[in-house]
Amino acid sequence: MEKIKKLRKLFEREKIDGYIVPKNDEFFGEYIQDHNDRLNFITGFSGSYGFALILKNRNYLFVDGRYTLQAHKQSGKSFKIIKIPDKIPSDILKRKKITIGFDPNLFTKKNLSVFFGKSKCKYKPLINNLIDKIWKRKIKKNKDKFFSLSGNSVSEKYQSKVNKITNFLKKKKSDYLFITASENNAWLLNIRGHDSKYTPIPYSYILINKNKNIKFFCDLKKISLTLRKYYKKIEFLDIKSCTKILSGIKKKNFIIDKNSCSYFFENTIYRNNKVLNFHDPIYDLKAIKGKQEIENIKKAHIYDGVALTKYLFWLKKNFDRNNITEISASQKLLKFRKKNKKFKFLSFPTISGTGPNGAIIHYKATRETNRKLKKGDIYLVDSGGQYEFGTTDVTRTISLKNSNNRIKDIFTRVLKGHIAVSSFRLKKNTSGSLIDNYARKYLSEIGLDYAHGTGHGVGYFLNVHEGPHAISKKNKINFQEGMIVSNEPGYYEKNKFGIRIENLIYVKGDRKKMIFKNLTMAPIDKDLIILEKLNEKEKNWLNNYHKTVFKNLKDFMNKTEILELQSACSAI
Repeated sequence: MEKIKKLRKLFEREKIDGYIVPKNDEFFGEYIQDHNDRLNFITGFSGSYGFALILKNRNYLFVDGRYTLQAHKQSGKSFKIIKIPDKIPSDILKRKKITIGFDPNLFTKKNLSVFFGKSKCKYKPLINNLIDKIWKRKIKKNKDKFFSLSGNSVSEKYQSKVNKITNFLKKKKSDYLFITASENNAWLLNIRGHDSKYTPIPYSYILINKNKNIKFFCDLKKISLTLRKYYKKIEFLDIKSCTKILSGIKKKNFIIDKNSCSYFFENTIYRNNKVLNFHDPIYDLKAIKGKQEIENIKKAHIYDGVALTKYLFWLKKNFDRNNITEISASQKLLKFRKKNKKFKFLSFPTISGTGPNGAIIHYKATRETNRKLKKGDIYLVDSGGQYEFGTTDVTRTISLKNSNNRIKDIFTRVLKGHIAVSSFRLKKNTSGSLIDNYARKYLSEIGLDYAHGTGHGVGYFLNVHEGPHAISKKNKINFQEGMIVSNEPGYYEKNKFGIRIENLIYVKGDRKKMIFKNLTMAPIDKDLIILEKLNEKEKNWLNNYHKTVFKNLKDFMNKTEILELQSACSAI
């Protein structure tokens, strides 16, 4: 509470009655550097999404369904935890007429409008971040250079992508596109960086006009001579000069990304120009992977499947012999991944939870919460890797000699939902909201559900969570050939257990006939399945899946592992 007292002392000087603290930094990415995690500093909440509203006499922390349990545990003493979308800030503030401060570099106008727009409060942009005024910390700057992807890593040259963008600008009668999402810049130029712990993004902004002139704003120390020569037509500029250059443009039409263009930059552009009502087209283009990229991603999943499968065999053999904990287990999995030279780093923090910790959807084991893997429990591991030609994300729930029939029944229902998604016959107008119902169907028969979407898009050696498509209750984006999405129904019982089965799948085919094809290659634990509850089609699906897993992984296994793989992938 000492930190909150210090923050509140600044309210009077700034003439405000409250302050909003988001999770994100100025690049609006999912994962941020520790020194930019202002939300964690002020609340103690370490999840990847949320924001705090701190008033003179009350504190609120807003999170979605993935994080409610975690938020209560980490921040419940000092903050009232509110689950989005059950309630949003404007519901709490609607009768108040107060002034609330915010950092205009860390919010978009869209975000402010959605969450705060219906209240009568006044929102005051404060250029100096108030958390930074009370948080003394050392800021370590990353100095690693950006790099371009090799020709055989991508399906399309950057020049071709630039042509698509400039054609789009001409069609929409726009002079400029201001690209503020670093992952979109990465896609456009086939460039990557080391600016995020889990995503190979280059922190940057791009200003591109309809005549193909490109200004690339970044930390210039990260641009090598080789990169300058390769991108010789691109003007590389210091990121600090971005405001000045935008301010100098007048009476032009702009398209901005309303999901990642800050309140500050939108105002800067809007002052002298017209902002057109179109979104950054890169989101739609990036979602569709080319044939070369799909082939590369398949390879990445085989390498990842080898590591995960070897790990699962080791875990099953050793959990009741050795003193294995959630943390030591996730460290062991990382060691298996590191054995492959194509592995770069994790694609998100590994979720390694056993027993009641498995019920925390985005759980991260700490010294205080670290549980030992015990006989009779189930263990959930959700993890992924960044490879030089692909991003992976996979969840397996493992029986630690568990004999609970109710758990097995629920696991089987989750599996049936997983199979229903994977087997779904796509049409040209099929969106994720339609598929989501099928994933939940078998759980809903016994009155159960889960508080997250069924699937998210995945990038190509980029963000592990990527839009605009998803399998969720409200997503209306139609699936197209080349899209990748996760398939991850689950169930979580507070203080007891958690179940999730996740594969990545991609859309194969054309407009006449499209199907989902599995990318993930790792056995599904048959010890948790009640076979009588699967119909013939479902049994065939599982047998065919395991046959494919065996075929793809067998050449990477030693003699003992081959036998274990045969058993894990044997027909039911």
